[in-house]
Amino acid sequence: MNGQRLGTIVGLELTQRTRSVAWYVLLGVFALLLVIVTALSFLAWGSVPQPGSATYSTIVYITLLLVVLVSPTLSGNAVNGDRDAATLAPVQVTLATTAEILLGKVLAAWITGLAFVAVSIPFLVLATVAGGGDPATITVSLLVLVFEVGVIAAIGVALSGILPRPLFSVATTYLVVAALVIGTLIAFALVGLTLRSEVTSSSRSFEYDAYSGDTVPCFPGEESSEAYPCDEDAELSCGPWRTSTYDVPRFDYVWWLLAANPFVILADATPAQFDENGYPRDLFGQIKTGVRSAQQPPDLDQRWDDCAPRPQNGDQRTPEEVSAQSTPSWFIGMALQALLAVGLLWWSWSRTRTPAGRLPSGTRIA
Repeated sequence: MNGQRLGTIVGLELTQRTRSVAWYVLLGVFALLLVIVTALSFLAWGSVPQPGSATYSTIVYITLLLVVLVSPTLSGNAVNGDRDAATLAPVQVTLATTAEILLGKVLAAWITGLAFVAVSIPFLVLATVAGGGDPATITVSLLVLVFEVGVIAAIGVALSGILPRPLFSVATTYLVVAALVIGTLIAFALVGLTLRSEVTSSSRSFEYDAYSGDTVPCFPGEESSEAYPCDEDAELSCGPWRTSTYDVPRFDYVWWLLAANPFVILADATPAQFDENGYPRDLFGQIKTGVRSAQQPPDLDQRWDDCAPRPQNGDQRTPEEVSAQSTPSWFIGMALQALLAVGLLWWSWSRTRTPAGRLPSGTRIA
């Protein structure tokens, strides 16, 4: 791997991508969308304490969404587009190796995607000044965002080397990205609803009709008071136990299907901010809490006794406690995405290397 040749390929790719006016128009449209999103975010989150943290997470997610929508177009025809334009073969006959050509195109597509992240920086700074989070939240969220841009760029370049037609490779790149973003959610919902367990629910109610007058017996552990007058000497009258069964979905069996989702990885890896009551202040915490809650198994033996001491509110866990007591999955998701990108790049290398033993019918060489 030669650094000078690699730098030359990256420079050629970037020059080719940024030569047209359409590139700058696209960046301008991206900036305009962020202006609108930032203004709406401050209006939407203006009534909550520290709206900057919620606004910051919203801008990061919108940036990731727009990059996911744009990057396949910028990288999905990197190899077969040059082959159709008869500009790939002249590069292949130079000292540049196939690995250097592919890596140079991946780096160029990565840098191109990071240009959109750079456009979002002023808006992220504005949200940070307004209280957008601590340094750990900002650092980790930006690192994950940079990683996701690189993964999508690598997938697009790899598929452009595997598939002979640019239009087909761009469409396939969109399908792969859609499988990661939307397909994981659909698989999680459908498989989770398919796997079901039976819940046995037992309940017993207090018989109010058995008493007359203004007072009722005191429940176990309670004393009569002005706010709740009750007769401490009266015997509690309870109805019979009733038992019923019903099925519940088992999302705790399939929560790992969400591990490779880029938006889940971003939320799961980023340190979330919680208020004094343990509830999330930003989108990172809300999505993380939702995913971590899916890991919790349902209670298959439920009992409710109206005649027993009433449960205290302290028995319920806050979203912050649920998040802290569950398993993170972001590193698994990043590893799966990296393996997918590396595997596709290896396949692309085998299809692009020269001399080629066999090419698809109709493939242009020079």
